[in-house]
Parts: sequence; C-alpha cells; structure tokens
Amino acid sequence: MSILFENVMLCGAPPERKHFVAVSGAYITAVSDTRPAGDFDRVVSGDGCLLIPGLVNAHTHAAMTLFRGYGEDLPLSRWLEERIFPAEDRLTERAVFLGTQLSIAEMLAGGVTSFSDMYFFCDATARAVAESGIKANISRSVVSFDEGADYRQDARVCEGIALFREWNGAADGRILVDLSLHAEYTNCPAAVQYVAEAAARLGTRVQIHLSETEKEHREGIARRGVTPTGFFLQNHLFEVPVVAAHCVHLTDEDRAILAAHGVTAVHNPISNLKLGSGIMPLVKTMKAGVNVALGTDGAASNNRLDLLRELQTALLLAKGSTGAPDCITASDGLALATENGARAQGRGDCGRIAVGARADLALIDLRAPHNLPVVSPDAALAYSAAASDTVMTVVDGRILYENGECYTLDVEKLKAEFTELRSHYFD
Repeated sequence: MSILFENVMLCGAPPERKHFVAVSGAYITAVSDTRPAGDFDRVVSGDGCLLIPGLVNAHTHAAMTLFRGYGEDLPLSRWLEERIFPAEDRLTERAVFLGTQLSIAEMLAGGVTSFSDMYFFCDATARAVAESGIKANISRSVVSFDEGADYRQDARVCEGIALFREWNGAADGRILVDLSLHAEYTNCPAAVQYVAEAAARLGTRVQIHLSETEKEHREGIARRGVTPTGFFLQNHLFEVPVVAAHCVHLTDEDRAILAAHGVTAVHNPISNLKLGSGIMPLVKTMKAGVNVALGTDGAASNNRLDLLRELQTALLLAKGSTGAPDCITASDGLALATENGARAQGRGDCGRIAVGARADLALIDLRAPHNLPVVSPDAALAYSAAASDTVMTVVDGRILYENGECYTLDVEKLKAEFTELRSHYFD
C-alpha cells in the first residue's frame, strides 16, 4: 500500500511550513516540501496535524493491565510482595493474551508503534503482537537464587531461549526476542553469566531492572560489595547489548560504566514517582553519554501506557529537579520517545522520518483548544499534546489505528472478555 501524508507539520520546522511524506510498503520513500509525483492508494490530509515517528515504549509489562488499580499507594517492596507476586501466581496464558491485547489497543491509540516487554507466558504476548500488527521486543524474565544450579536446564532460561528460536524475527521482523534477568537482587552470579553467554551466542539483547529504589541499590552494595551495576559488570552482562529499566539511583561511576558499554537506560518517570522510588537524573545520565529512552512500566504501577504523558513528565521533572529550565529542550524530548528507544531495541531503521526508514508513524492533531496556538510543533508535542490527539498510527506502512478505531483488534469484544476474566481470576 502507498500513502501520502500531505500538508503535515514536522518537528524541527516552523508550523507554517507544510511537508509531504510518502510511504510505499513498509518504508518512507519521500520527505519533501512539494507533492511527490505519482498516484497513491491513500492520501491523508495533515492540515493542523503533526506527523512524528512512532513512539517507542522501551520498558513495560504489557499484561499487567490485569492489575491496574490493584496495589495502589504502596512502596515497591510491599506492592510486589503483598499484591503483585501473589496475583501473578494465578496468571494463565489466556489472561496474559487478553491483558497484552488491551495494552496494545491503548498504546496504538496513543501513537506507540513498538514496545519492549518483560514478563511470563511470552508465547501469548507474541501471539497478541503478531495479530495486532504492532512491533515488540519480548523477553521472559529470569529469577535465580541457586548458585550451584545448572542454568542450561533452568526452566525460565530454557523458556527464554525457546521463545527466541520460535519467535525472533517473526511477523516480518516486527517481533524480536530478547533475554531477560529480572534484577540484581533476584539473580545469582551463575545465572547472570549463563544468560550473558546465551545472549552472545544468539546475538540478542538482555532486558533488566537496575537500581530502581534506594533500598535495592543500598542492599545490593551490602550484599555484593559493589553496586548493582558493578555486579552485572563483574558477571560479564554488559558484553552484550543491555536495556536497563529505571536507573534511578546510579552513581557517577555506574553511569560511566553504562555509557562505556552502550547500555540503554530507560526512564520511567511516572511509575517511579507513583511508587515513591525517586527521580532518575535525566540530564546527568544523558550528559554521561548514556542512551536514554522512555518507558511506562506496567499499567499496575503507572496506571497508563501513555508515552506522551511520560515524555512531558520527564522533561518537567528534569527542569524542576535541576532548577534549570534550559537543561533540556522540547526538541531533545522527541529522541527520548522515538529514536533512542528504537536504538535500544536493535531497530536501526526505525524511529525517524527519513527516506529509507521504516514507516512507523503517528499523526497528532494539534487543532484542539489545549494545543493552540502552535508556535512550535516540538513544544506542542512536549508540553501540551495529549495521547487522545492521536488520529492515526501506522506500523510498517500499515494503518492500525485511525480516529478511535483499531483496525486489527475488536476492542469492544476484547473489553468484555477482559472484564469477565479479570473479575474471575483477580478479585
């Protein structure tokens, strides 16, 4: 299918300047100030609209929509131990499938075209992704405490490797499979070393949680004699590409280690605020040379999967916590939510509007009163636009969401099935 977006605004350009972006198949074929020659299967009027690269949710647990509102107003340790872990013990494959589908519907309606997921029953997650048309990096979380175990035989590790062999590169490359270690405090050195070796052998990435809370960071030092970052470094994890969620309580040395090894730090500002975990020093982390992307975390701790809200919160927190309103700009924010996340996922041809890039796009209507006047498209996106302003979401040149309708999901049927299952299993 070929699509022409005409008269759209683009970030980095004045609002009065109109652009044409052409798509053929899965790729962007033209970005111009004048209409490209030729006929198109679909012409989309962009009057009053901003066309952006599709947003990348670089850290979430999609099926945790099942637990939205289930463990409110608790610190992370109690939230996990008293509410989430017991509830997760009752999970089923169908529950994960429906929970993931609901998350995908929410993310598509907010301009998200790809997400990175760490969870269980990952075949169900992969099926939901394959059927919906979105992109995802999926990983099976590993928890390990037995230093003497043979991790070649560990059920969780084996599930992750089997998932890679079955699903990596599936759905025309929309699905990529990473390995995963839950965190320093839930893994032993032998498991970390084996997962690092397996990732190197398979040529894939590893997703982890890193220094999310001060308690986790402090107790990690007491337990290991090094920070959680130092623990993963000692056990060779950073010899493969790593995506580290949270990174709230890093030392300057930790940030230098992440930068030197190309580790992505995923900023999850709203989840970290809600759980009282702290604020990742965004500007300091970026200035250290670390690739920083944005994530929502799961809906149980956010409670929304809204990358625009995450972007706006991240920028405002950076300014407020440093006392320097010029420490980061609206223009800086777009890369956090798009290109940096795509880089973390190993999707080098995604995350930007350029000829030859994948046609992962979101069209944002800036004509609502809360967006007017549009003095700068970048500022409108960073400070005033809402997820509900998304009028179209495109993945690999395929329109998946338009004006309130998800074309690949029966949302009304899904809501009914989800509600029935949720009340049966988790109330």
